[in-house]
Amino acid sequence: MSSQKHAALLYTAARLGLFVACFAVVWVLAYFRVIPLGIGDSNLIWMLLLAIVISAPLSFVLLRKQRDAMSQQIVAKVDRQKERLAANRSQEDGAA
Repeated sequence: MSSQKHAALLYTAARLGLFVACFAVVWVLAYFRVIPLGIGDSNLIWMLLLAIVISAPLSFVLLRKQRDAMSQQIVAKVDRQKERLAANRSQEDGAA
């Protein structure tokens, strides 16, 4: 599996893995009462939100290489689509 060919999939998997790791850390901290628990049944929501807030800046810093590779992959696909569209337009203009 080429990393350039599947850059979006790799980035998404890495981002999800980072979120799961952050959630696990938050869960352990809540279990040992290092961080406060939510009110009533809101503990799970509190932990999910905290994991999201922690994982977002971490992914921005730690996954820069994967994000750049995904961006290059997307730009290449958009450029190919533009070329196809231009080729189709030129064929239609030539046939008219």
